[in-house]
Amino acid sequence: MSLAPRAVLVHRTSEYEELLARHGTHGQAEFFLSSRGRGIEKIAGRHRRARRILAEVASSVPLSWRQARVERADLDRFLFGPEDVVVVVGADGLVANTAKYLSGQPVAGVDTDPGQGLGVLVRHRSRDVARLLAAAAGRGAGYDELTMVEAVADNGERLRALNEIYLGRPGHQSARYRLAPDRAGEPGAGTGCSGPAPGAYEAQISSGVLVGTGTGATGWLRSLRRERASTLAPPSPGDPRLLWFVREAWPSPTTGTRLVEGVLDGERKLRLTVESDRLVAFGDGVESDALELVWGQSVALGVADLRLRLLL
Repeated sequence: MSLAPRAVLVHRTSEYEELLARHGTHGQAEFFLSSRGRGIEKIAGRHRRARRILAEVASSVPLSWRQARVERADLDRFLFGPEDVVVVVGADGLVANTAKYLSGQPVAGVDTDPGQGLGVLVRHRSRDVARLLAAAAGRGAGYDELTMVEAVADNGERLRALNEIYLGRPGHQSARYRLAPDRAGEPGAGTGCSGPAPGAYEAQISSGVLVGTGTGATGWLRSLRRERASTLAPPSPGDPRLLWFVREAWPSPTTGTRLVEGVLDGERKLRLTVESDRLVAFGDGVESDALELVWGQSVALGVADLRLRLLL
């Protein structure tokens, strides 16, 4: 007998709840903020609105379904099942935080604060949830399949992300490593620019390496492209193509700055060999769940086999 579908509602602790955890009471939190020229009512209002929307989403789950809730901080300990339909209740970033723990489950994003964010991934309102769940269960739902980026270490450990993976030193000190695109055509792949020969590498010292998707092209990748006036065209969210950038590469007698940006598509990988005592790779800003790499280890970054299935 097959299991009934399960709706997994993903949410996160609000700013108001964090203030109460730190200061104990509403009054103490209000006093703390007022002493710094800020008020608490807008923060409390966002909290009440988010909790109301979460309750509305929960009430939209059919009685015949199973239901579970998971807070953002517990995602790395939560076991998603193949029959789950995931409803992310929050902001765009919460969808990205959730995506790395999924393996093809459909996702619906419900915006708790419309107009305050881009709403690229949280496209729906609570009133849409019943329809989305019915469509997902009936296998007639429409999806956007969004490209993800993956880092695979030489010991088999792997990490996926929806927006980007950053690789560098903990604490953001200078990182030392060797960088090697898999094939010719980097940097400037697809732009007619020549690149290094196959197998070429460059020793570098930098603030780290960022590899991102089309979904992430409106965030951190965008700021890097603008900062250096890069001519690399950003991919769309569903495009199986990634951009990579080296942050603040430092020229020295033993390190270079020639390989600082490029494109990854198809089977092409960006390979990095660690020459620091410790580097970390983490996805979508979640440093607490990272790959840890030591001197001599290597990691390959490229397009992930899995995609995020975002309900339309």
